[in-house]
Amino acid sequence: MRDYLEALHEDAAKDPEQRARELSRRELPKRFYERAEHVETEDGFAIHLDGRPVKTPGKSTLLLPTEPLGVAVAAEWAAQEKEINPAVMPLTRIANSAQDAVASRFDEVADDVTAFAGNDSLCYRADDPQSLCDTQRQLWDPVVDWAGELLGGRFSLIEGIIHAPQDDKLLSAYRARIGSETPLRLAALHTVTTLTGSALLALAVREDKLTADDAWQAAHVEEDFNVERWGADAEATQIRAYKRSEFDAAVLILKEG
Repeated sequence: MRDYLEALHEDAAKDPEQRARELSRRELPKRFYERAEHVETEDGFAIHLDGRPVKTPGKSTLLLPTEPLGVAVAAEWAAQEKEINPAVMPLTRIANSAQDAVASRFDEVADDVTAFAGNDSLCYRADDPQSLCDTQRQLWDPVVDWAGELLGGRFSLIEGIIHAPQDDKLLSAYRARIGSETPLRLAALHTVTTLTGSALLALAVREDKLTADDAWQAAHVEEDFNVERWGADAEATQIRAYKRSEFDAAVLILKEG
């Protein structure tokens, strides 16, 4: 079990595409337990496998702060059949990462999320075709305007791919906004940010400005435009579905953590 959990921890640092490909080639461990359940403790909700608590790779007891998350993580373990497949256990991976890595590197992770805000995908706009430009404005402008107002400034919009810096005061306000998060919620926020390419979308989900579906749609404006024009690619569709499961797990943590 220890080796398997160490593998989960390593997987958490990889991008979803790389992780999915590697897991598809890995010999998966056999399921070794009959029952998975969440158990309330003084410090939160532990996950027990046949009465034994699941440990993180760092050898601490895996703990979830709320019962809904305890139920959801236990369900991930219960859903495993003959083999234990980490690819379908995003909540477990995020929770492991939060306890063993984010808790001790909080500032580094928060700074990384803030760096996304300084180069946010929602601020980089297409200059053609017009239909794509219009969709970007429709879905992105309300989020960018809202985030600027929330943080006391205005984000600059850039046409093309040449980087233009954002106001340092805006970025400092963003960093302060997430500075009081728990390690688990920060890990989830980082996951949403990296999957969408947008710290502003992640903030909008965190602050209940956008639903998960609306944020996911906004994150895939250009991809959906290309699908409408050229058709869907089977592999890309599979990867997107996998990334959506990761995204939904992170959103659940932000809502219930």
